[in-house]
Amino acid sequence: MNPYTIFSDIVAGRAPASKVYEDDDVLAFMDIRPWTPGHLLVIPKVAAASLAELDPEIGGKLFQVGQRIALALRQSEVACDGVNFFLADGIAAGQEVFHVHLHVIPRTSGDGFGLRGRPVNAHRADLDYLASSVRRVLAEGDR
Repeated sequence: MNPYTIFSDIVAGRAPASKVYEDDDVLAFMDIRPWTPGHLLVIPKVAAASLAELDPEIGGKLFQVGQRIALALRQSEVACDGVNFFLADGIAAGQEVFHVHLHVIPRTSGDGFGLRGRPVNAHRADLDYLASSVRRVLAEGDR
């Protein structure tokens, strides 16, 4: 997969961005196709196409910065009542730009934004079975 994305140019300063936050590891800027006013992206400066490629410390920092920005959105002129975080990892999850990015989406009542899926009632046995499978893989990774 080609490691180039528009985010590479934004990080390098070769493409314009309405920056909100920047440090040595992370950059946050307004999304040019916002779902709601104030929608922004938080990205690692080091290119990683997927979460599996991303240093866990940097992944944690994405959410720490997102948390700070969520508070700032509420206190800014965006004046939202809530915030959604969204991160798509892989084509099946809806990822379109293959550089990890956390969407920080301000929410207000009646803003028209929503998730398309509908939850279903799961059977406890199915939940327990899948939990066991994930625990097993996690345990194998700790060895």
